[in-house]
Amino acid sequence: MWVGTTITSMKATVAVALAVFLIAVGIGHFLLPGYFRTLVPPWLGRAGLLVVAGGVAEIVVGAVILAPAGRAVGAWAAAALITGYLVCHLDALWRASGDRPRLLERPVGAALRLAVNLVYIGWAVTVARGAA
Repeated sequence: MWVGTTITSMKATVAVALAVFLIAVGIGHFLLPGYFRTLVPPWLGRAGLLVVAGGVAEIVVGAVILAPAGRAVGAWAAAALITGYLVCHLDALWRASGDRPRLLERPVGAALRLAVNLVYIGWAVTVARGAA
């Protein structure tokens, strides 16, 4: 019985951590919009609008995950949202160059950026499967 309670508590902690992370990053879209606009590929256009939409989506999805009844749906939405961001990270990897001043614009930085986002997707899927 103790083990089951501990596992349930750990699942809840991982889910709440994901929710807080998403809400914090979502708020970051409004506090540091210039940074987030640099992550949007130029060919997508409307970077400002996309940054605002992404920030709102992350805050809403994070809030849904906080409610135990919405946890699975929210976590699947988080996985889908972060998967959508892979377009930006794959574009950054495609355009990366060793002579760029910013680490995130160099091949190693762009590859790390992509890898980290794959971890975020795995985190969201783990929460979604554990909450179901």
